[in-house]
Amino acid sequence: MEMRHINVQLKNWAELDKSELYQLLKLRAEVFVVEQECAYQDVDGQDPDALHLLAADEKQSLIAYARLYDTQIEGKDYIAIGRVCTAEAFRGQGISRQLMEQAISYIESNQKKPITVSAQAYLEQFYQSLGFATVSEPYLEDGIPHIRMIKDELGA
Repeated sequence: MEMRHINVQLKNWAELDKSELYQLLKLRAEVFVVEQECAYQDVDGQDPDALHLLAADEKQSLIAYARLYDTQIEGKDYIAIGRVCTAEAFRGQGISRQLMEQAISYIESNQKKPITVSAQAYLEQFYQSLGFATVSEPYLEDGIPHIRMIKDELGA
């Protein structure tokens, strides 16, 4: 696997310009709605309160994306990493791993909360390699098998 280095920007809602917002919604729709044939409400109200990780190529086109937001599960506070996606043409180059590593590093340095992902089940080993542990049985989310995974190095 060829490793391609990416430059990731972290922006809050107010910092996103119209072009970035358009590109991130377009990429999420391409991956989750079209490619995975999953009809669901992507614009879910979380974006204004989330932090957005944007990985662009040299032409400033968005090639990978993730968002970070506060969530609560069974009364415990977490930072969720969600909507993780890489444009099809850029997969297999280590981009998703770099994106996740930067997200985890930011959270561990700034948020001091355990991290959760609702991972597509087939990506379990990928997330385990990043330090996540599976904490649920598989469940269907928008018709796709998912698992809840947690990364908690705080001993909480």
